[in-house]
Amino acid sequence: MSSHLHIDDHDVARCPWGVSTPDYVAYHDDEWGEPTTDERALFEKLCLEGFQSGLSWITILRKREAFRDAFHGFDATIVAGFGPDDVDRLLSNAAIVRHRGKIEATINNAARMLELWDGGETLAGLIWSHEPVDRPGPRSLSDVPATTPESTALSKELKKRGFRFVGPTTAYAGMQAMGIVNDHLVGCVSRPKCLALRAGLTKPSPPH
Repeated sequence: MSSHLHIDDHDVARCPWGVSTPDYVAYHDDEWGEPTTDERALFEKLCLEGFQSGLSWITILRKREAFRDAFHGFDATIVAGFGPDDVDRLLSNAAIVRHRGKIEATINNAARMLELWDGGETLAGLIWSHEPVDRPGPRSLSDVPATTPESTALSKELKKRGFRFVGPTTAYAGMQAMGIVNDHLVGCVSRPKCLALRAGLTKPSPPH
């Protein structure tokens, strides 16, 4: 795969990772990098990035609807109440990634979300408080880091709050997916859309 923009037969430029399959094209064009402050969406993205650890993202993307079904739409109020029988049920579900540690981390992280809410805070506020200062847009994949000081700090804060499977690399992948950073390459068709959405976004209140 080239590290530079891919230009298709209609002269549409995309990030090179976002063109290999129709699933990737749709995810790249319609979701990745678009900023969100929605709690459920952020929780889902954080959990799925954790499940992706050690696997390819396309594997998770193609199982996403199954994950949503298995975890009740990533409703933290429901998932936090999962018990041992639910873990066994999920471990027998071949439609998702059957990894006990990641499943138990998702249940744990739902409970940690409820603790945030009980304390008058939000996951959005915690994550967006680690938004980096603007930096030049990447011109090739070699310009896109795997971790940053901000993702390392976010990972540390999430772990301090009791979240699991949220290392610096996972945290940065989440920041990309959530639109905390815009890592669409310069010239990509999706970059200006994400910039415009970001400019109009009302940022959530930071944690206490």
